[in-house]
Amino acid sequence: MGIKTIEAGTLKKCFIAGANNLDNNKDYINELNVFPVPDGDTGTNMSMTIMTAAKAVSETDDNDMKALAKAMSSGSLRGARGNSGVIMSQLIRGFCKAVEDSGEIDCALAAGAFRRAADTAYKAVMKPKEGTILTVAKGMADKIGEIADQYDDVTELFKVVVAYGDEVLEKTPEMLPVLKEAGVVDSGGQGLMVFLKGALNVLEGKEADTTLAAAKPAAGAAAAGTLGAASAFAERGPISTDDIKFGYCTEFIVNLDKPLSAEEVGGFKEFLESIGDSIVCVADDDMVKVHVHTNHPGQAFEKGLEVGASLSRMKVDNMREEHQEKLIQNASRIAAMEKLSEQTEEAPAEKGPKKEKAFISVCSGDGLKSIFEALGADYIIGGGQTMNPSTDDILTAVEAVNAESVFIFPNNKNIILAAEQAAKIAEDVKIYVVPTKTIPQGITALINFTEGLSDEDNLEAMSESIADIKSGEITYAVRNTMIDGVEIKEGNIMGIGDRGILAVGEILNDTAVEMIEKMTDEFTSIITIYVGEGIDDSSAGLLCDTLREKFPGIDIDCERGDQPVYYYIISVE
Repeated sequence: MGIKTIEAGTLKKCFIAGANNLDNNKDYINELNVFPVPDGDTGTNMSMTIMTAAKAVSETDDNDMKALAKAMSSGSLRGARGNSGVIMSQLIRGFCKAVEDSGEIDCALAAGAFRRAADTAYKAVMKPKEGTILTVAKGMADKIGEIADQYDDVTELFKVVVAYGDEVLEKTPEMLPVLKEAGVVDSGGQGLMVFLKGALNVLEGKEADTTLAAAKPAAGAAAAGTLGAASAFAERGPISTDDIKFGYCTEFIVNLDKPLSAEEVGGFKEFLESIGDSIVCVADDDMVKVHVHTNHPGQAFEKGLEVGASLSRMKVDNMREEHQEKLIQNASRIAAMEKLSEQTEEAPAEKGPKKEKAFISVCSGDGLKSIFEALGADYIIGGGQTMNPSTDDILTAVEAVNAESVFIFPNNKNIILAAEQAAKIAEDVKIYVVPTKTIPQGITALINFTEGLSDEDNLEAMSESIADIKSGEITYAVRNTMIDGVEIKEGNIMGIGDRGILAVGEILNDTAVEMIEKMTDEFTSIITIYVGEGIDDSSAGLLCDTLREKFPGIDIDCERGDQPVYYYIISVE
């Protein structure tokens, strides 16, 4: 018997099931990030966003659609972290606006809700980019609008729409060349589909987790950074692998002698779904890239040979054997997120004395914190790479500084949207978000604040000041990939500039020098090195000495930043 409408109680179960499914698959989504850096946290951001809303949803009445919609919308807006998390919150907000005054959702209302969700999310992004979560959401909104009047069973309608969402997701590499080169689909779009599939399980009567587990306690002593990885893992102890249903991560490329039709690709994907999960099946004219978790890798290979002419880049990993190693690799990110949660919980509840202006900066590392405080920052939100603070974290900081106007320096491109969302939510205070994407930009912007100028003029001046700052970061690769035509191997040292990869090597300081050489020009006057956590002063001193020899006419400044994840953060001006 079909379901003609969705009532509040069912929608509540769908939302929690979707949230749990997203949370359970966040590590896989993290791995889809294009850059192979140890801060690929799209899945973590989306999970933390949606789980904040799920907690609020779990406390609502099963029969009150308006209260449920408010909990979904408000919870996700305040819990939003990172660009994908903010966009996800806007999708939920638009959906809720469409259904909040209804007692139940039928096919026609569902179509309107999907449309409003996509429109709301697009409006929230200043420069929407196709090939992202926005494209996937828009595709589903278009599809449900076309076919809704052909259905009176919402389950059957949703099955078709979600399947179409997968089709759009598979096409994202064709819309963003960087995805195609890295061989992945959009991670935010994948997160959205994982959430919707969890919700759809409820409508189909499949096994789904519709209860909200108690929050895991934070490991208070774990350090946020690469040196804290082993201790963070040790505190947790061995973790069971019993919940790994499919034990072999299987990847390969099917080489084609002719393009596959949409039906053939769909049939291939259906087969993969019959033997495993975590499916990525991206078809091009001359190849199909496949990723599947399965207990029978040989069956996947055999099917691939039926579909195409030959196989290449075949790789099978025993996930049960590698599970503990993977946990160690991810431990710094886990510990960092937990540390941020602790900082949020310990944030001062009482407001400071009322002031005219205040400055809030986001950074991680005692050295960077001291630098921003010396420049006049009133409040430091612990965060940045691996630790994107939520909209609510930012609002907590705004409340604590108790000022008439507040300037926020996100210092990370993945935090700007959350800060802008906080500015829209905040009451009785004017928030100005300075669009700083890096730590060097944040420092420069704060230096360029001028007493006596209006807030608007200061925002303009600070925003203009960051245009002349070049930023670079040195970290390591967590997997093999190809970016901008550069082959990168797991464990390589990478130099990443404002527009992409600048250097790849085996030796830390040599890679840093190579990157800086590409950042400098005849107008360069100052190079500043912010030294990361775990890098001793002697190593940093050798780098600075080398730079002084190479650039005798440029001032070289070396500061302790003690930031996690990045060995060096470099500013060139």
